[in-house]
Parts: sequence; C-alpha cells; structure tokens
Amino acid sequence: MSTTHTAIGYTDNLPATDPESFVARDVETPQPGPHDLLVDVRAVSVNPVDRKLRAGAPADGFRVLGFDAAGVVRAVGDEVSLFAPGDEVFYAGTIDRPGTNQRFHLVDERIVGPKPASTSFADAASLPLTAITAWETLFDRFRLTEASTGTLLVIGATGGVGSILLQLAEALLPGVRVIATASDAERQAWVRDLGAEDTVNHHGDLSAEVLDLAPGGVDWLFTAHSEGQIETYANIVRPFGEIVAIDDGPRDVEPLKPRSITWHWELMFTRPTQQTPDMAEQHRMLTEVSRLTDAGKVRPTTTETLSPISRETLRQAHERIENNRTVGKIVLDGWE
Repeated sequence: MSTTHTAIGYTDNLPATDPESFVARDVETPQPGPHDLLVDVRAVSVNPVDRKLRAGAPADGFRVLGFDAAGVVRAVGDEVSLFAPGDEVFYAGTIDRPGTNQRFHLVDERIVGPKPASTSFADAASLPLTAITAWETLFDRFRLTEASTGTLLVIGATGGVGSILLQLAEALLPGVRVIATASDAERQAWVRDLGAEDTVNHHGDLSAEVLDLAPGGVDWLFTAHSEGQIETYANIVRPFGEIVAIDDGPRDVEPLKPRSITWHWELMFTRPTQQTPDMAEQHRMLTEVSRLTDAGKVRPTTTETLSPISRETLRQAHERIENNRTVGKIVLDGWE
C-alpha cells in the first residue's frame, strides 16, 4: 500500500458554488492507533453537518470533512478485537478527527459496524450517521421500548434522520403511531412508504393539523427544525410529553414549562468526542441496523449517487444540500 493517498478538503470557508470550495491533496497514510481501523473508503455520503462545517469552521490550513463511509478494513490497531483486515464496514466517524473524504481513513472500532451484506458500499454509506441519530433519539432520549404506546410527531421527516427514524419506529415500535411532516404529494408518499401513518404540512397551520389528528397533543416530538417553533411545540405536545431536537442554537424553552414538557438535545458525536464508557454502544447500534437492513426492515435512503468521489462531486453535493430541498441522502461512490 502506498505511503500517501488522496484526500479532499477545504482551505477557506467558500460557498459551494465556488469552484475552489474543495481542493484535493496527497496526504500521508496514517498508522492505526490501539483501537483504530484503517479503512479503504469505497463510498461516502454528505450530511448537513458537512455543509455547516465547510461554511463556518476554521480549516486550519486544510481540513478533510466527511462522516458517513463504507469500505474495507486494511489494517488494525494492537487492541482491536471487533474487526480484522478484509472486513467490510460502515460508520459515521467523529467530528474531532479527520473526515472520510479520503481514500484511507482511521476510525475507532467502537463506533463501526459490519456493512449490511445485502447492500452496495454506496447504499451502506447512506445509513450510519442518520441511523445512529435516529436510534439514540428513540431509545436513548425518548427511552421507547417495544411495549411503548402513544403518538410520535416527526418534523423534518423527509430528511436523512427522519427517513431512518420512520423505519426504525415501524420495525421496532409497533404500539407507536407516527405522524410525519411532508409538504407535497411526493414527500407524503415518501414518508408513508417508510412507515408514517399520517402526514401534516409544516408549511401550513401545523398546530391545527396535528391537533386534528391528536386532539390531546402528541407524546413525543422529534425535530430537525426547532428555531422559532417553541410556542407551536408547547401547543401540540401533551403535558409531560418530550421533545428531541438535533438542530443548533440556543432555544428559549420557557413556553414548555406550563405543560412540564421535557426538552432533549441529540448529538450522535457525543459518545466518541467525550469518550464515554458506553462508546461501543454505537457499534452495537450499527450492528443492529445492519441486521435490520439485511432482513429488509430498514432500507438505505440514497436518492442520488454521484461518481467518482472528487472535489467536483463533493462541491455538487454540498450545493444541493445548501438549497435545502433534498429528500433522503446524496452518496458519492468510488474513486478515479
């Protein structure tokens, strides 16, 4: 294996429309640390966090983005016990290490899962970040179980996380009724196909539409778009209900107090960045998602594939996400 490889990153916070928003460089191929896998990256996908970092985070000279990846293990660290060279894997990486937009990538084995055998590398790469976020939302934040009953409202249901969350609820939470936001016929068909029982239009009178379906309010609310919506949430979540938000920024949640509504933040990077004792839970989650995918209960949410992985295809993917009209996930497949 060569001592260098191709990496694609950014040096300045430029808009995705700028041809120089990404640059390609040859970088040194690193050696695995004790718990690391060196992965030959075959496919990656692009998430809103990639766009956010490229637009505003310091490049520190040259920063490689990318979190979702699927590939083949080429080397392992001394303390690795979960994988061996030749294993096919998928994972979401972490925000405090170099990203997956490079040919060879280091990742801690404890946040890696076995790639679903039934999918291509490209489709597998659409799953990890959104699946972990959705899993932690349902089972860590809301603490739902197979015996749970009630109504869940999913705001941002056609996005990457929402599209997986609907499927996990359909597969694992038989007593939970799911209402999903969808603004047109295409998006309504998408979320219903993924498991939503009902839909509402978040561009209309959300309160009226939700309360028409759930007169007492919903038990749980997941949101990817909470800014400016707290008053509405206070009206449509039942007393003692719960909200999970994944978007950024401070929120004045005081309107939730009269109904004793609980507010949770969800960040799937917390376990790896904080090195929590249960960090390997993400390995377990991805292993279960892989099993569910092979069983046909979770399907990849790829809606567009660009090839190969290059500065130009990455720029195109970031530009589409900046337009904020994507459904599902954009995946980049293969190298030149």
